[in-house]
Amino acid sequence: MTRIFSVVTPVYDGGQKYLREAYESVRDERDRLPDGWDVQWLVQEDGTTGRPLNALPNEPWVSPGTAGKGGAGAARTMALSRATGELVRTLDADDVITPGALARDIAAMEEHPEMGWCISAGLDLLPDGSTVAGPYDPPEGPLTYETLLTAYDEDRFPVLGQQLTVRTPLLLEVGGWPTLPAWETVAVVLLCAAVSDGWMIEAPGGFYRKHPGQTTAQAGYVGIADADHLRVVVRAQAEALHATGRRWSAGG
Repeated sequence: MTRIFSVVTPVYDGGQKYLREAYESVRDERDRLPDGWDVQWLVQEDGTTGRPLNALPNEPWVSPGTAGKGGAGAARTMALSRATGELVRTLDADDVITPGALARDIAAMEEHPEMGWCISAGLDLLPDGSTVAGPYDPPEGPLTYETLLTAYDEDRFPVLGQQLTVRTPLLLEVGGWPTLPAWETVAVVLLCAAVSDGWMIEAPGGFYRKHPGQTTAQAGYVGIADADHLRVVVRAQAEALHATGRRWSAGG
């Protein structure tokens, strides 16, 4: 029986400029997976125009969908209605997966069955084609909730939530991606970490494209009016979950 790795990509109308490159990176990863594995690519429009999905090829492993506009977190979570994979990975519509990243994710999850998630280092891809590593990338090895929360409080969060791979039952247990105006990829990492340690993969798992049109470069995102409240609620949700004492395990 084929084991499925679901890759989730949110896209909005007008945000599909680099979607073809994202597709090509996922397509190429299919050929690098271990025997017995395949990819399901869930592309979810944040909206119902259908226009961003017109760029997608008609292939059985590509699953397009639409839903009412609610932001990237809502789009990602709505895509889970079609997910059939035992693992779920994030990929933004303007980013690309690095060669071999999905196979490394699978290896990490199989080597550490007690852990519910793993995350790879990311590289910023600048407009001139150069790349820059994250300033706080941790070394290969376990990542604990306490480590991540301390880094969050000190405003030096060490990982990119866009590089997260998580076991599907754990992702559903924490509610998917929160419907926040920003930082939902950081929030879901903290929520997963609140109930399960994760594994840091030192090899870069993707290129995080920096360009003027990206959502996180817009004035409305960079200068979020309620940033202080957002910081509080992200932490409070994670702390509330951690305080339950619940620990995730593959057996439920």
